[in-house]
Amino acid sequence: MNEQLKKLTGKNKNDYEAVAHHLVNDCDTELFKELVDNDDFLFDFVKNNVADRIAGQINEKNYHNLIEFLKYYSPFYEDVIVSSLIKYADEDLTDILLDKFENGTTEEKIYAAKYFAKIQDPLAHEFLVMNAYSENEYLVQNCASALAQWNDAESYNIAITKLHCGDDFDKLAAVKFLVAYGNKSAVPAIIDTMKNSAMPENIAGEIPYLESLFDLIDKSYEDALLVINYIINGLGEILPLSVVFDFELFEVFEKLINNYDDSKYAIVILNAQEKFDTLTENDEYLFDEDKETKNEINDIKKLLKSVNKKDLEKYINDELKEDSPFVFTALDFATDVFAVRELLKSNNQTLILKTAEVLKNLGNFDETARTVALLKVTDINIKAIIRAL
Repeated sequence: MNEQLKKLTGKNKNDYEAVAHHLVNDCDTELFKELVDNDDFLFDFVKNNVADRIAGQINEKNYHNLIEFLKYYSPFYEDVIVSSLIKYADEDLTDILLDKFENGTTEEKIYAAKYFAKIQDPLAHEFLVMNAYSENEYLVQNCASALAQWNDAESYNIAITKLHCGDDFDKLAAVKFLVAYGNKSAVPAIIDTMKNSAMPENIAGEIPYLESLFDLIDKSYEDALLVINYIINGLGEILPLSVVFDFELFEVFEKLINNYDDSKYAIVILNAQEKFDTLTENDEYLFDEDKETKNEINDIKKLLKSVNKKDLEKYINDELKEDSPFVFTALDFATDVFAVRELLKSNNQTLILKTAEVLKNLGNFDETARTVALLKVTDINIKAIIRAL
């Protein structure tokens, strides 16, 4: 970190004001690039302070210099840059941003999409739609939220349609668009897509950014538990552990523990107990996490341990049913061989395979069970696995 950046991020008012003045008035793109490059190494409160310091130096004489900063994207300085450009927006500036949106880099397009959420030039509409399914999540976020501010119902309806067609990656892209668009009426359709997706953890990890888990529990208890269950499955593998804060998981589990006592709740809490044991007993999960995240993970583990495991296990058989959305998780904790063997008669080939594997682990996958399992299986790959068990 060079000396100027140290001063800009430091505590000495005279130093940081002088550097912020230089940054904006002399259009020091190298310094701004270094600032952005250090995003991962600076605390959020420091970056927020720097954003305020930059904002304090922008005026009608120098705002045009900000255009050069658009080459380097940071979510921490996006608001101060774009809000300043909007404040001084005129036809010439809008034309420049239109050109950036059409011909610029991905970073420039992210800023431009944010700009056109407020400066609703009709010529920007096609670029918002064109970039709404970009591989860059910041660009998707800004395009979708801009289209929402334009009240563009067509783009919303197209995304809803995409939930029901295409491959799982297309469906996930539609989910991300809808979450960024911000219309909560999309939640039931997103949950239906999650239930039938090969990537349910990815989709579940998007839903709380559209509707809080607390509201979802109150509106649709079973669906909420299923979302939470997939989030648990994804923690540390697909979803970063920092989402425990984003989703307020401690408080969510606390609400469940204090208010519910049924088989679906029991399966979710059993799953959570096992997951948080795994997260805390393997250094690979917590090694790179900050102190706050480690503490939160351990606090959640302690909360979950306050529930007697045997009180939860008595419910397992209630969810060992083909039509239960929790059946796969329930099988992970099942010990009743008779109840498990009944699932070999299922019409779901993936469930038959899971059941066969569980019976194998329980030491009860005999030739009779193998024969029953193979009766309804037509998938050659699943057949091969079952025969090899």
